[in-house]
Amino acid sequence: MSEAEQNKALSQQDVLEGIRWNEAGLLPAVVQDAESLEVLMFAYMNKESLQLSLESGQTWFWSRSRSELWHKGGTSGNTQAITSIHYDCDSDTLLVKVIPEGPACHTGETSCFFRELPLSNPAAAKGVKGGQEAVSARQGLNDSERFAVLGELEQVIAEREAERPEGAYTTYLFDKGVDKILKKVGEEASETIIAAKNKDNAELRLEVSDLIYHLLVLLQERKLPLDEIMDELSARHERPRRD
Repeated sequence: MSEAEQNKALSQQDVLEGIRWNEAGLLPAVVQDAESLEVLMFAYMNKESLQLSLESGQTWFWSRSRSELWHKGGTSGNTQAITSIHYDCDSDTLLVKVIPEGPACHTGETSCFFRELPLSNPAAAKGVKGGQEAVSARQGLNDSERFAVLGELEQVIAEREAERPEGAYTTYLFDKGVDKILKKVGEEASETIIAAKNKDNAELRLEVSDLIYHLLVLLQERKLPLDEIMDELSARHERPRRD
C-alpha cells in the first residue's frame, strides 16, 4: 500500500495527532477556491480553530495580532464552506478548499493575492511565447473546433444542475438561485472592466473567462440554450449595416 493510500485510511483523530504544530502551537493554512482553484488567502490555525473548522464546516482561524479565534465571515458574512482539508507531506501545512460566500480579502477583492510583483527574470517570457503559440494554433482551427469548449462547458454546467454533486461550486450557485448567480455575473463584469482599465491582459483573460462561465450558468438557470445566443449573433451579422 502506498503512503497516499495509507494516509487515506487514517482516522481524523490519527491525523490530528500527527500534525506538527510550530513553536507557537500554530499551523499555516492556505485557503483555495474549490472550483476555480484560485488561492484566496493565507492564515493560521491552532488546535481549537482546526477543530471548530472540522465541526462547523466553515473556516476558523487564530489571529496572531489579536490573540483570539476568528470565524471567517462571522462579521462580514463572507463565510467559507469547507469542501476538503489536505495536509502536506511534512504534516505542518494545511490546504483548505472552500466554497466562498463573498470575497476573501478585507479590501473587497476576491483573493488576498491581488497585487503582483513585477518579474525581471527573462524566463517569464517563455509563458508569453507559449501563449502566443497556443493562439496561433487555435487560429488554425475551424470555428466549430475553436469554440467547442463553450459547448463542453455548457454540457458540464447542465450536468451539475441535474446531478448537484456535493462540494461543487456550480452546485452551490444553483442551490443559491438566480439572485446569487446574477450577483456573481455583476461582480465578474466589474472585475473585467477593472482589468481592462488596468491594461492587464493576463488578468483580463482570467476575468473574461470567469464572466463567460457565470453567464453560461445564468443561461442554464433560465433554460436559454447557448445555440439561441449564437443564432441571435448570426442573425445580427447577416443584417445590413447602417454605419
